[in-house]
Amino acid sequence: MAFWRRNSHIEKERHVKANAWDYNAKFCYADNHIKTSKYNIFTFLPINLFEQFQRVANGYFLVLLILQLIPEISSLSWFTTIVPLVLVLLVTAVKDATDDYFRHKSDQQVNNRQSQVLIRGSLQNEKWMNVRVGDIIKLENNQFVAADILLLCSSEPYGLCYIETAELDGETNLKVRQALTVTSDLGDITKLMNFDGEVICEPPNNKLDKFTGTLYWRDNKYPLDNDNMLLRGCVLRNTEWCFGMVIFAGLQTKLMQNCGRTTFKRTSIDKLMNTLVLWIFAFLICMGVVLAIGNTVWESWIGRNFQVFLPWDESQRSAVFSGFLAFWSYIIILNTVVPISLYVSVEVLRLGHSYFINWDRKMYHSQTDTAAEARTTTLNEELGQVEFIFSDKTGTLTQNIMVFRKCSIDGRTYGDVYNEFDQKVEITEKTACVDFSFNPLCDRRFRFYDSTLVEAIKLEDPAVQEFFRLLALCHTVMPEEKSEGHLVYQAQSPDEGALVNAARNFGFVFRARTPETITLCEMGQAVTYQLLAILDFNNVRKRMSVIVRNPQGQIKLYSKGADTVIFDRLDPSSEDLMYTTSEHLSEFAGEGLRTLALAYKDLDEDDFEIWMKKLLFASTVIENREDQLGALYEEIEQGLKLLGATAIEDKLQEGVAETIACLNLADIKIWVLTGDKLETAMNIGYSCNMLRDDMNEVFVVSGHTLQEVQQQLRSAKEHILGLSRVGSAGDVEKTDMFLHDSVFEETIIAEYALVINGHSLAHALEPLLEHILLDVACLCKTVICCRVTPMQKAQVVELVKRHKRAITLAIGDGANDVSMIKTAHIGVGISGQEGTQAVLASDYSFAQFRYLQRLLLVHGRWSYFRMCNFLCYFFYKNFAFTLVHFWYGFFCGFSAQTVYDQWFITLFNIVYTSLPVLAMGLFDQDVDDRTSLRYPGLYKPGQQNLLFNKRLFFLCTLQGMGTSFLLFFIPYGAFSVMVKEDQQAFAVTIATSLVIVVSVQIGLDKHYWTAVNHLFIWGSVTVYFAILFAMQSNGMFGILPSNFPFVGTARSCLSEQSVWLVILLTTVVCVVPGLAVSFLRVDLFPTLTDKVRHLQQSRKREGPQGQNLRRVRRTSSRRSAYAFSHQQGYGELITSGKNMRASAVSSAHSPGRTPHSSNWIENMLKRKNEVSCISDESGDRAKNRLPSSSTEPELH
Repeated sequence: MAFWRRNSHIEKERHVKANAWDYNAKFCYADNHIKTSKYNIFTFLPINLFEQFQRVANGYFLVLLILQLIPEISSLSWFTTIVPLVLVLLVTAVKDATDDYFRHKSDQQVNNRQSQVLIRGSLQNEKWMNVRVGDIIKLENNQFVAADILLLCSSEPYGLCYIETAELDGETNLKVRQALTVTSDLGDITKLMNFDGEVICEPPNNKLDKFTGTLYWRDNKYPLDNDNMLLRGCVLRNTEWCFGMVIFAGLQTKLMQNCGRTTFKRTSIDKLMNTLVLWIFAFLICMGVVLAIGNTVWESWIGRNFQVFLPWDESQRSAVFSGFLAFWSYIIILNTVVPISLYVSVEVLRLGHSYFINWDRKMYHSQTDTAAEARTTTLNEELGQVEFIFSDKTGTLTQNIMVFRKCSIDGRTYGDVYNEFDQKVEITEKTACVDFSFNPLCDRRFRFYDSTLVEAIKLEDPAVQEFFRLLALCHTVMPEEKSEGHLVYQAQSPDEGALVNAARNFGFVFRARTPETITLCEMGQAVTYQLLAILDFNNVRKRMSVIVRNPQGQIKLYSKGADTVIFDRLDPSSEDLMYTTSEHLSEFAGEGLRTLALAYKDLDEDDFEIWMKKLLFASTVIENREDQLGALYEEIEQGLKLLGATAIEDKLQEGVAETIACLNLADIKIWVLTGDKLETAMNIGYSCNMLRDDMNEVFVVSGHTLQEVQQQLRSAKEHILGLSRVGSAGDVEKTDMFLHDSVFEETIIAEYALVINGHSLAHALEPLLEHILLDVACLCKTVICCRVTPMQKAQVVELVKRHKRAITLAIGDGANDVSMIKTAHIGVGISGQEGTQAVLASDYSFAQFRYLQRLLLVHGRWSYFRMCNFLCYFFYKNFAFTLVHFWYGFFCGFSAQTVYDQWFITLFNIVYTSLPVLAMGLFDQDVDDRTSLRYPGLYKPGQQNLLFNKRLFFLCTLQGMGTSFLLFFIPYGAFSVMVKEDQQAFAVTIATSLVIVVSVQIGLDKHYWTAVNHLFIWGSVTVYFAILFAMQSNGMFGILPSNFPFVGTARSCLSEQSVWLVILLTTVVCVVPGLAVSFLRVDLFPTLTDKVRHLQQSRKREGPQGQNLRRVRRTSSRRSAYAFSHQQGYGELITSGKNMRASAVSSAHSPGRTPHSSNWIENMLKRKNEVSCISDESGDRAKNRLPSSSTEPELH
């Protein structure tokens, strides 16, 4: 059951009393100690062994070990099993212990942080883990909040404080919290000691944006909400100090509640291996039964004749009982079809692959000094099989940084750069930026490249000056002047900060504000405006306005907002300018910039006085206050005069658009799950080309009831599946015919997008609608879920995991992404300045989203490719090695005698063949990293499980069985002809043939030769001969005669030319058929990898080439709405003076073009080719295709 469905809370409501430890102790609330580790010194051994024996193979080997301890049935010494079993358990335990040690270390570091706690009338330093519910603690500027606390008072007026919530949601812009008025003056230690208020509130939960409670104090009760709370993980900013009362501590804080339960993740190959081990065990039993029956028959018919010199043991009562004992003996002998060394090797390979990720310098981010980190070693090959990526937006796709790029003022655009031929040139890092040295208060980090705008400012162009004056006045930003001229703006939305900063650099510097005034420095002159009213922003208005009186006594209204709402309120005299500005807005939006329209209005003194009286009256009414205020705002915001428009770039992280495009070509579906508003999420979707204007439709599901959501989803599904109905009446039947066709589905995916709101998603995730939601989402190329809670993120991931049975990857950077990261098969955390909670919960971490491309298409694909080839070869090798005993059973009276000596059986997998197969699993690669990125289609075999599956396992074992047959019968026939009856010479011949055959075979299977490969393969053959001659030497016989009885056998046998001819014949006959099949397959049925390898070899003499995936700037007519991250209520906060001291789409679906054609299937095939990088089809289907429009050469 998913972790969010587990009801771990027994309390219905929480009672917390300040400074009352005895009272709070009776509720047994959690302390502030956190624990993310799995083991301690006492539980490590039992829990770790329990986890390891959940692996079927480990239990299988334990049973074999027990059988080997029974003398009557054991043909092999017990050390042949116990040594490798202990080794694999030990290696895995050390790895798990190391991982858990680092978790302990991280926990200890957090638990030992210092906090100031009010104890017995004084502030004392206490470790975080000793903080208890009900304690009053003091926080100072730039300190982390130790627990979830109720803000009581602060150094700022009215109990305000500013916090950064990067650890929680990845956002770096500051947020305001405010203490209750009745507690805001408790700044004195004595008053705090006497504070005995009781809070009754909700029980612990994971809702980061909600809190409901009541404070009971002095016979009064006061409502509490999220604005009164400071959550663990936040950082206090721009506030000297504050005091708070601990409400939730430790694992019950909202931060830790969002971390969810740590689950043991296993790869699909691990799960397949468990199934295959059961198959092999069944096959082993079948072979044991056959040989046991053979033993019974042989003992009954032939064995009786030899009892004179081969008497039965006392325990051997009959032929049937002899067969029973032979069954268990053969189970022991043939157990090496699944050698325990396989699991040791798999762990070593995974560890090596993890280090390759850690060492990859192309995934190192120098600006933050952050390297990629594989935080787990068990999921590497799963990185090569991902089909769905679930990504957060803020801090993951974007930098959460807004930059002023362009503007339109009085019908003229600014921001582009032109050369001497009046041609627009691309702005690069080498482009010279505007010199703002004329302005001593400018921000040195600000970059603008069009000098004509500065010239217009210096020439005192009235329209340009009024434009920047509006930007400097119409906002809710709080300034902080840390030193003379060193201004820091605290903006509650990054949009506003970028606009005010732009005005600052162009000479209109916002310096200070009070509840009644705003002070600017206009071109070096201090100017103070009287602030008469702020008409605040909300989601319905999509604009904000301020009314000010300038030094000349004129009353002016300045307004900024979405162009659609501003244009509807313009004076007719601005009509021509509106059309011109509208064209500029389309250009800006086409480049992915967020746009705002700016307008102003001169107000008459008498009219304003009348309106102000109405406003004061409406502000005091109790019923319908918001509606009355909205009507008054609407009344005065009419007849505006247009000034122009701004264009802000919501900066994506570097390489986001290219990464998404590349991953789409690899058939990886990317869903964005974000807590941001719908408009913000859609805008970023357009910026990174996940949404495009050439899509047939962008469906927006925003219903508020289950029925509305159901209808919108059904309409979307019918619209998509109704594509074939546009031709003729006879075409209706084509819908059902092509509904499940892959070409049809891929074509649909390339045309549609789904955007769904959080409240709608809550209904869509109900059991009644979850299937239709998944159907519609999977038919769309892009899915964006906005305003989603952390729990909903996890539920969406779980929905896809449960019904699509596809490998999922979740990537995020904040605590609100932790549940999603833990629910997905693979969790990736973005490390850096945005917080560490996601990283601590993740399986992999790095600093930039763009590294995901390399993690999946290079490391993931290589890991999957290497692991699959390793497993195929390992099963082939061991079936070839083990089944020789099966054939030999028919010639030794089914007596469970082994062909090889025990030392060869023990060392074959550990020494003779271990290093070559490890080198193959660590270093082999079909194509290099640049080619892997150039051809994303190479990733698709992993998604389809083409490189290792039950069919390939069957073929590998069949090849191994055939090789074992030839390994036994060719030497057997040759020895019969040569009339050689030396069993040990026969064993040496087969063993030598086996080592050479498997060494040659791995050489043929390799795609990439290195010095290490040569050393390991040929070195292992050399080691085999060295050990063989050493163990059958006089010296070893003299030391341990009972263990090394076959003196000189190897020297005698291998000195004969006939034996070497037999070995050569065996090797050729075993290897050539597989070699021929491989050549024919590549020549007649080449895969995409074969084609790319051929192309790569033909280009070896050419210089290195960069990727052809270039950044494509979108062309969209969609406009950006105003300040999407802006929040309502800041205007009232400013005019109240409480924060003066410190800084602080459509409901159905958007219209789109739906190009229809009667020859619809041809269009589908054409679009399929446009998405593909390389065509990997052949035969008649390939002939029917239209030419590919890919930038890469088509491979035939």
